Amino acid sequence: MIEDKHQQRTPLSNLGEFGLIDHLTQHFEIKHQSTVKGIGDDAAVVDFEDNQCVITTDLLVEGVHFDLSYAPLKHLGYKSVMVNLSDVYAMNATPKQITVSIAVSNRFPLEALEELYAGINTAAKFYNIDVIGGDTTSSQKGLLISITALGHAKKEDLVYRDGAKDNDLVVLSGDIGAAYLGLQVLERENEVFKVNPNNQPDLSMYTYLVERQLKPEARRDVIKLLNDLDVKPTSMIDVSDGLSSEIIHLCKSSDVGATIYEDKIPLDPTVISTCEEFELDSTTIAMSGGEDYELLFTIQQEDYTKIKANPSLTVIGHITPKNNGIYLVTRGDTKVEIKARGWNSLSEE
Repeated sequence: MIEDKHQQRTPLSNLGEFGLIDHLTQHFEIKHQSTVKGIGDDAAVVDFEDNQCVITTDLLVEGVHFDLSYAPLKHLGYKSVMVNLSDVYAMNATPKQITVSIAVSNRFPLEALEELYAGINTAAKFYNIDVIGGDTTSSQKGLLISITALGHAKKEDLVYRDGAKDNDLVVLSGDIGAAYLGLQVLERENEVFKVNPNNQPDLSMYTYLVERQLKPEARRDVIKLLNDLDVKPTSMIDVSDGLSSEIIHLCKSSDVGATIYEDKIPLDPTVISTCEEFELDSTTIAMSGGEDYELLFTIQQEDYTKIKANPSLTVIGHITPKNNGIYLVTRGDTKVEIKARGWNSLSEE
């Protein structure tokens, strides 16, 4: 009989720290010439030659950024990579390497970490990333995941948050709000499960929302699309904390204002119907939800004809002088000041 590995519980103490690292990283392969030395020495070595190096890092903490009662470890590993790659793409750069560090409590057996690293490895293969190092240590309370991503770009290709100019168009990739609603659906079903553990939720009608929450994708396709269209954004940021927060970040960095139009914000039909079910305002969810990992960027007006027919890109507004402020124009033609109400990991709520 084949033993189900999910029933096995190998204590991490059986391997020790270095044995654990060797075990979890044995399947990572080097794909890039820029990776001179990966895992296996005191430090990794990368050589980007004439390119600029882009570096970003994110820390995900159990109970703050994820709940393992409904977030499968393989999905979590995949998502933790996406969070970082999205930041690299938001610089108009190409991610090449990541380091992965985890702190884990003794309630996690080896098999659980194998699932986590399987998700990381799947992301690395799909996005053509080298895993070049990291660390493991013990945690008193739960699981912490810290990933650092390195990317590269030619100096002239990099896009920052501070380049938006008056009359530039504000463009958004994909659609927003789905990830937040996916979280609401999972939270609701988790509460039902606590009351009745025998209840098996039917999430089929929420598939898109749940996938956007548990397995988001970084928008490398948009970066390639813009390059193919010969469009270089004047500024760019990824939508991780909610559209309202990202608009404000971009405007403050560029020292400009902006006008966004409510009826232009792209929403998936499932978002609209689920908002009605939960008695939520879809625009509020779109503006404040977060975790969409879409790209928000500005382009010069003359580039509009290059992107206007593309279904992946939506012009949602335009840049104005700073003293005009940052406003949302509602469907009723009322101007409402945009305030940062997106995700704040340091909030006391």
